[in-house]
Amino acid sequence: MTTPHDEPLPDGQDGDETPADAEMQAGVSLTEDILALIEDGKTYLEAEKAFQKSRAGFVANKGKHGIIRGLAAFGMIHLALIGLVVGVVMALSPLLTIWGATAVVTGALLLGGVILARSAINQFRAAGKSFGDDEK
Repeated sequence: MTTPHDEPLPDGQDGDETPADAEMQAGVSLTEDILALIEDGKTYLEAEKAFQKSRAGFVANKGKHGIIRGLAAFGMIHLALIGLVVGVVMALSPLLTIWGATAVVTGALLLGGVILARSAINQFRAAGKSFGDDEK
């Protein structure tokens, strides 16, 4: 009958190897591990590059379609506002004559444009001041 202690030791644990052989095997194993790690890193970088390239293509495609649809929406809204302005001129023409209605609508649009432009300039100035020197 054999006991677990009577079984032979696995290779490398039986004491037949010299310390120099063990160190050389450890060095080869470490070198192989480092080379495998480098190969894994290269594989990871290639996969990451392919993923990012694919993602950039997807974003560019979606962005292009979004810009096209946004421009189409802007065009339709612009045409609708032109129709509204023409309608207001036509509605006011019996009261003010065609020239009077045109003048009132144009003046109102110019006034609104000037107010919005001044508001935009104030916003840009406030944003610009945030980049100024704090030591003043």
